[in-house]
Formats: sequence, structure tokens, C-alpha cells
Amino acid sequence: MASPPDTSKTVKLERYNSYLLLRRVNSSKLISFSSTLLFRFTILTTLLLVLLFTLHYPSLLSHSFHLSTSTSSSHSSHRSLLSSSTSSSNWRKSVRKSAAPSRPDGLSVLVTGAAGFVGTHCSLALKNRGDGVVGLDNFNSYYDPSLKRARQNLLAGRGILVLEADINDAALLAELFAAAPFSHVLHLAAQAGVRYAIKNPQSYVASNVAGLVSIFETAAKAADPQPAVVWASSSSVYGLNSDTPFSEHHRTDRPASLYAATKKAGEEIAHVYNHIYGLSITGLRFFTVYGPWGRPDMAYFFFAKNILENKPITLFKTKDGADVRRDFTYIDDIVGGCLGALDTAEKSTGSRNGKKRGPAQLRVYNLGNTSPVPVTKMVTILENLLGKKAKKTVVTLPRNGDVPFTHANVSLAEQDFGYRPTTDLATGLRKFVEWYVKHYGVDIKKKMIKSKVDRQASA
Repeated sequence: MASPPDTSKTVKLERYNSYLLLRRVNSSKLISFSSTLLFRFTILTTLLLVLLFTLHYPSLLSHSFHLSTSTSSSHSSHRSLLSSSTSSSNWRKSVRKSAAPSRPDGLSVLVTGAAGFVGTHCSLALKNRGDGVVGLDNFNSYYDPSLKRARQNLLAGRGILVLEADINDAALLAELFAAAPFSHVLHLAAQAGVRYAIKNPQSYVASNVAGLVSIFETAAKAADPQPAVVWASSSSVYGLNSDTPFSEHHRTDRPASLYAATKKAGEEIAHVYNHIYGLSITGLRFFTVYGPWGRPDMAYFFFAKNILENKPITLFKTKDGADVRRDFTYIDDIVGGCLGALDTAEKSTGSRNGKKRGPAQLRVYNLGNTSPVPVTKMVTILENLLGKKAKKTVVTLPRNGDVPFTHANVSLAEQDFGYRPTTDLATGLRKFVEWYVKHYGVDIKKKMIKSKVDRQASA
């Protein structure tokens, strides 16, 4: 009689396969759990940043107020104008006049950071097409306030009122919305710069987190009707992301700087105010904006200054020797994106009594040029425009918050409001240099002649 077949190997194989299947299931569950945990950690970090500011709010606010009041007496804080009924009445009339659009169905826009680089250009563009504009700026000393004053004078010449005040001044913001029913807020005020966060980290929490909350609080609870809010996030939120081009669908939970972390926190805070209060909110991630009336702390600006003054400039290379690349975006293209976002922003659905009629619009977009350029090429273009060679020092990119490259995917902005950047770097830098030499009274011809003589003498 034949012996029964040996099934032990089959049983072992089935057990092994079951074990592998169980491991795969457990791994999938672990990945899903990790993603959920990471998201919750991001939200918790945001809330902790807000709590941190709340605990230290008095000292930070006094610092911001000091920056507002430390400028010349001819530019005293507009909040003092509210101290008497006569001044208050005149102040309100000035606000209403500047906020009133001159075209049918025009927008009435409160622009924060109006004396800043992007704020000035957006304010001019809005005014030129017949929208009403009131600006707000604290004229702090992060970079030369005289440049901000020059921008303020430029706006005043076009009939745009720019008030000197801090966005953390809730009482003043409430007075503004009581004086004029703004249909939109273009919130551009922020503590800019990546490296400065190492020296003054609290200023980033005060402006980029608490300041944003202050704007949202006023828009949600003091304005009637609630305005739609468009605000400046940053391409820095992509941090250590290595997928290119950067898409709004890519992860943004690995910031490389405190500046980036505060902008990421801002995007999470925007979700909260949209969800609870029905604020219509659009975030714009700017990619390396440049052009006339720019910021002196930006590389293209101080590179031009140093080249003209025969001072050295520092260029960065990655650890593997590659050039650092940036998606340089000309200011006119950025302005077009800001206006497109304003024009397509839907109305908020909340009210001052806290009731929300329904879901409100919540969006985020990249605004870039889509063509990353090595910083070394940017320097070459400046050298040709200025007629002088730069004295270059090349070092490895330090771990101070800068990233090796940026590259924007703008297909979503193109789809939703027709955003199409058109200015190449050579054209944009030529316009910047033309403004720079005129504004600062630089005689490039003399500089070119002197540079040529110096080269001949050293030959």
C-alpha cells in the first residue's frame, strides 16, 4: 500500500507566502500611518509657532512699533491721527478717497507692504487700471528705508495713500475697514530674506505668522462684508524637495529655513480661516522676483552695486560643483499673476457674526518664470550691461537656508487665470540696470571708460 504524499513542504510554502503578504499589508499600514502622523506634526508645529508668538507678543509688538516710530517726524504714525475727532474725520476721508475705484465695477484693495518691491508695482498697476488702492507699510529698517520712502513718494504722485503702521495693530486695521469697505486685501507685508532669520528669528514669527493672523482676524471679524484675501507665500516652502519642476501638488513639509517654515505655517493658517470663517483665500508662491525698484538684499541688486564699486561678490556652488540655479521672475510677470489672482478670487462666505453660508474658495499657485538660470549666467549678463568684470569668490553653498535650485511649474496659474511669464532674464536685467543707474545717479559711460583703462594698465 502506497504511503501518503509528503505535504510538509507545501504547508511551509503557504505559510511563508502568508507571512510575506502580512508584511506587505503591515508596511502599507505603516506608510499610511506615517503620512498621517507627519501631517498632524505639521499642523501641531504651526499651532506652536502661533502660541510662541502669543506668549511673547508684547515684546515683539513693541519692537515692531519702535520700527514704525523711529523714522523721521515728517512721517509720523497714522495711528496718532485717530486721537482727535477732527484728525480722525480727515483720515477717514483720505482713506475713502484713495480706496474708491475710478472704473465701473473696479476693485477696492488694501495692499499691505505697499512701499515694498512687489507692493509698489502692484499698487501702481491696480491704480492704472482704475481700481481703488490704500497702502500700509511699517517702513522698517531691514533694508534702507529711504528706498521705501522713494517708493511711497512715487505712489503718492499717482494718488495712492500709503499709511505708516504695523499689520499687528489690530485697532488700526479695524479703523481702516470701518472707513472703507475693501473688496480685496493683497497681503504682501512680510519679513523677507532667508539668511536674516539666523540673526533675528523672532521678526519672522512676528510678521509672517502673527501678522498674517492679524490680517485674517480683521478680515474675518471686523470687515463687513468680508474681503477676499490674496497673500504672498513663497517658493521657499518647497524646501528640500528634489522633484522638478516644483508643482503645487509636491510635498512642502521639509523647509530648509525659518523663513520657509513661517510661510508654510501661513498656508496652514489660511486653511483654518477658510474652513472656520469662510474667508476666500489665495496664496501665491513667488519665485525669485527681480526688476526696477527691487530689494537691495537680493543678489542681482547687490551684485550690480558691488560690481560698480569694484567690490567682490560671492558665488555659490553645490557640493558636487554644480552652479546654483534660480527661476528668476521679472516683476511685471509677477504683477500680472497677482492681478489675475485678485480678478478670479471669489467672494468670502462668512460674516462678522461668525456664520458661514457655505464653503469658500481656497487656492495656492506658483508664480515663476519656468526657466531656471545659473546664477553665474546672471552675473555675466550684469557684467555686460555694466561694462565691468566682477571680482568673484566661489564657495560651497553653506547650510544657512539657501537651496541649490528652484524651478516653477505654473500650469495651474495659466489654467485658472491665464498666467504666462514673458520676460527673459537678459531683458529684465537690462530694465533693472536702466532704473538703477538713473535712480542712484551712476554714470555707466565713465565707469566703462575707467574699467577699460584699468584693464589696459594691468595687461
